[in-house]
Amino acid sequence: MAAKKRTAPSGTKPARKTAKRRFPRKAKAGSAGLEAAACVGPDVAASLASIRERIESEGGAAIGAFREPLGGHGLVFAVLPIDRVEPTPFQRDLSEAHRKRLAEVIAKTGYFLDPVIAVTAPSGGFWTPNGRHRLEAMRRIGAKAITALVVPDRAIAWQILALNTEKAHNLKERSLEVIRIVRGLLAEDGSRPESSFAFYLEDPALVTLGVCYERQPRFAGGAYGPVLRRTERFADAPLSEAIEEHESLATAVLDREEHVAQAVSRLKARGLTSPYLRSFVVARINPLRWIKGEPPPAAKVIAQMRDRAAKFNTERVKQEDLARMAGPPDEDPS
Repeated sequence: MAAKKRTAPSGTKPARKTAKRRFPRKAKAGSAGLEAAACVGPDVAASLASIRERIESEGGAAIGAFREPLGGHGLVFAVLPIDRVEPTPFQRDLSEAHRKRLAEVIAKTGYFLDPVIAVTAPSGGFWTPNGRHRLEAMRRIGAKAITALVVPDRAIAWQILALNTEKAHNLKERSLEVIRIVRGLLAEDGSRPESSFAFYLEDPALVTLGVCYERQPRFAGGAYGPVLRRTERFADAPLSEAIEEHESLATAVLDREEHVAQAVSRLKARGLTSPYLRSFVVARINPLRWIKGEPPPAAKVIAQMRDRAAKFNTERVKQEDLARMAGPPDEDPS
């Protein structure tokens, strides 16, 4: 006899499904990585001989070689000539205020206690993917050298965006950092599939938004991010081909933005006010509102938004419609 399906008693809510865990469970104490004594030894120094030679040939001093205690990867602690270290070309822009403040603190204490991360640069010298403000602060106070953890694997330069999760990047900073990583990867090897860099790049929408910000620095990316995040996927095509798709899509998005900006101007001319005007217009012309299941490709959705933007009637919008909008205010490119 078939078992009866159990139902919730009348008047009670059905049990909520357990949410899927997005983070790893807390590991048992002492269950990962290496013991302290295993992080050093003559075999470690021998395996890093080539990177030590590179450091010394650049005028630096290799202080010691060791395995970092989690993954056991070999690193060299070194002092590098400061004029042989440059930031990677794909990280976020320098904050002059932060550099100045950091320089003042370092000069006042007389200590530099936070080594930068460094990898060998393709054309000589070193890149730091994590430490731009510290590097520039030391330059500001006239330092001759800087301490660094030198990582032999240059791929860590691409992974640094994922490792920098404790730093509050806004959408523009994240997008520009991602597109700069893509440009750097293309310069090294554009034949690998874009999907193989998914961990480094985080979200394909950031690549397209990055192109938009390159072309139009005051672009209001926050209004278009939700559409692109839902419709874009990392391609299995070579990165050199995938970037062409992102650039084509960015062209279409910026074209839609011109129409959206015109609608926003008409709403303002009618005296309607809201910090969400642009997001309101984009939401109204977004066809995904009525699409169930798997959405169409991003290019098709953006094309449909063009037709909807052309037909958008600002005369039918009321102030109470705007009052129902929520979320972060628009980035106003005007």
